Amino acid sequence: MIIIDDITVSDDLYLVRFCCHLEKCLGACCVVGDAGAPLEEDEISLLEDELDRIIPYMTERGVLTVKETGVFDYDIHGKFVTPLVNGGECAFANFLDGMAVCAIEKAYFDNRTPFRKPVSCHLYPVRIKVHEHFEAVNYEKWHVCKPALKKGNRDGIPLYQFLKEALIRKYGTDWYQKLEKEVLLREKPGSNEY
Repeated sequence: MIIIDDITVSDDLYLVRFCCHLEKCLGACCVVGDAGAPLEEDEISLLEDELDRIIPYMTERGVLTVKETGVFDYDIHGKFVTPLVNGGECAFANFLDGMAVCAIEKAYFDNRTPFRKPVSCHLYPVRIKVHEHFEAVNYEKWHVCKPALKKGNRDGIPLYQFLKEALIRKYGTDWYQKLEKEVLLREKPGSNEY
């Protein structure tokens, strides 16, 4: 485990090789699961403010779901999550050639909204657990990401490098540079951190 400030980082972030392979998984993380994507409280108001700009990128079923339930729901632990369409895909998922894509992110890349997508989606397959005095950053192993593990191993991309932009978005550039420095120290020949 690596500790940076009040954040503990699982060794998996530098040991696991990972690179999303959407052509193989078809965006299953937006479709499979028992709850929507975790939302931070401030993301709810962002979604509400930006919804009119995101709706044109959503499916009709997704729009109906959001109009009925709002931009968030609760998981079994009472945490904020994106709503699901009839217990299936995320309400903000759309489908292009059989692949699930994020309507929020599509609107972002078309310069329609400054909100890229929930940070939990940007960080996936990493999940953050907030404790009383620290946050834990952990890799969540899931069968739908097997193609990403194969591609990451083939291309030699550590998970923390694949998630660089998302980790910087969440914790800042200085924090990420500290993480890089710590990983380099652990990977240094002769280091017995493994």
